[in-house]
Amino acid sequence: MKKPYMGKILMVDLSSGTMTEEAIPDRVYEQVLSGMGLGAYVLYNRMPAGADPLGPENILGFCSGMLVGTGSFFSGRWTLVGKSPLTGCWGDANCGGTFAPAIKRCGYDAVFFKGISPGPVYLYVKNGQPTLKDASDLWGRDAIETEEALKKRYAPKAAVAVIGPAGERVSLISGVCSDKGRIAARSGLGAVMGVKKLKAIVLDGVQRIGTYDPAAMKRLSRHCAKWTGFPLPLASGSLFAHVGTLMRLTPVLFPQDGLLYKSILKKWGTGGMNQLSIEMGDSPLKNWSGSNCDFPLEKSRKINPDLIKKTEIVKYHCYSCPLGCGGICATKGKYAHTHKPEYETILALGGLCMNEDLDSIFYLNELLNRAGMDTISAGATAAFAIECYEKGILTKEDTDGLELKWGNTEAIVALIGKMINREGIGDLLADGTKIAAAQMGKGTEEFAIQAGGQEPAMHDGRNDPGFNVHYSVEPTPGRHTLGAHLYYEMFQLWKRVKGLPKPSPLFTKASKYKVNPEKAQIAAACSKFMSLANGAGLCMFGLFIGVKRVPTFDWLNAATGWRLTPEEYMTIGERIQTLKQAFNIKHGIEPRNNFISKRAQGEIPQKEGANKGRSVDVEKLAADYWDQFGWDTTTGKPKKETLRKLEIE
Repeated sequence: MKKPYMGKILMVDLSSGTMTEEAIPDRVYEQVLSGMGLGAYVLYNRMPAGADPLGPENILGFCSGMLVGTGSFFSGRWTLVGKSPLTGCWGDANCGGTFAPAIKRCGYDAVFFKGISPGPVYLYVKNGQPTLKDASDLWGRDAIETEEALKKRYAPKAAVAVIGPAGERVSLISGVCSDKGRIAARSGLGAVMGVKKLKAIVLDGVQRIGTYDPAAMKRLSRHCAKWTGFPLPLASGSLFAHVGTLMRLTPVLFPQDGLLYKSILKKWGTGGMNQLSIEMGDSPLKNWSGSNCDFPLEKSRKINPDLIKKTEIVKYHCYSCPLGCGGICATKGKYAHTHKPEYETILALGGLCMNEDLDSIFYLNELLNRAGMDTISAGATAAFAIECYEKGILTKEDTDGLELKWGNTEAIVALIGKMINREGIGDLLADGTKIAAAQMGKGTEEFAIQAGGQEPAMHDGRNDPGFNVHYSVEPTPGRHTLGAHLYYEMFQLWKRVKGLPKPSPLFTKASKYKVNPEKAQIAAACSKFMSLANGAGLCMFGLFIGVKRVPTFDWLNAATGWRLTPEEYMTIGERIQTLKQAFNIKHGIEPRNNFISKRAQGEIPQKEGANKGRSVDVEKLAADYWDQFGWDTTTGKPKKETLRKLEIE
């Protein structure tokens, strides 16, 4: 029987330079798939309790998803896993592009690294033959320069994952880059790669990827293609700003269908939501202290999605993606081209810092991609520093002469350059807001907006409380890619999974803030489904089209030959989620310490703007969420009977 997984992993010991291929039993794949699930299984079982994230015992894994290469759509994602040096928790980062199938074409479902190399190295794998090579000549180069050099050295079609200078300098907000600017940015795992002296991975394989029922895969993918190509006429980007205003003013809402968001992605990419999100209160502004009143339409029009689209010279598709939300843009200044900046990047470097200059956002996007630094955390840390300067805690002497005022584009650009290079004030800020505040003291913790040490994304949980739940309770704190009320509406899981609540066709905004068991059921369903999706290698944006239109469960059955129900697949997602939480408990993490900062919870509600008067009861929502998983409602620790039920040792 042809299987969609390769059945083995590569374990590289950088301390000794030895490499071992290991067969993985079918039973493991049946329990956790591959991708994030396989990563959680290996790290939970093999990493000793209390391992130093920046020590030799930390294991860093590059994991390809179960559905990658099977003929399914939206299955081009890979997951980077390890113990996060930023949070001390389970760490992962997700990325698209072309790297995911390259892992499997070399004969592996994942490649793991432990130990620390005596000097800079990179791993080269040619058709299942791995070799560690000296990287001294590459150390110090930026991520794109390194990728280009390695492709020239080996093959233009080789897939490369690499760290830039931020990872080399062990910045705790650094990530791992591929495809000349795509970055697995979150959890600070670029620092793990940097401390291990691992500059890059080069994969050049041709092994075929199997699937149990190719005819069924084609049929299911044709069904999916009809919905992906389903046209919705869209007006200008500026019109969506007024839609956001309407959503802010109306007292009632209706569930969102992902077909609209799909069409926005196809036309503009994630930046299509820039102005809409600001107007409706989804985007945090002025370091989470401001509102749409501080960044009104006359300011937000400077980051209008139509302006960004005008610079786009070619669309960009990840592997197996029919949507193509990415793009390459022509820009002014030092860099001629850059990946189209994502919504998160635009708002983190824009509205969060009150920066209206689009050219500077393009420049910083490319600068940070080349450096291998997370744009979300970089923008959030810059906003933190600006507020500290505004309050008089940082002085011009502290900032090396930079006048860190809201919207001072020149100072923001210079500050982030210092963070990349760990120069002056940048050295203090290069590890994110929580560590900077701990070193500065003087009450700066209030301005450090984080969850468990990680800066949250550009989605305000005071607008959608589901974001605050997931920022606070996920084993990887501060993450926005696992759940929200909006996500649940678009996933439409109730159409395939028995027992899940169906949203009301019309509901009041006030009802979103009422704590009840249904809210916990919704949040838990999102976590289970996205854990499953990350084990399969599926893209969240594709899944927003709806679970009946993007046949996740049916693809998995056709690819594997299994005959599992949607409920049984959700149990696999539950197992993956619980493995990650068990990893945290094993390593001494207290889940309650990961709740998002009080300001972001609305402990002191805003006095104006879209989120005026709103607060979120994270304590109660977290307890209800933990209860849904069979975890202790006070501590967040999985109960023994839950571990037994899920067959977690």
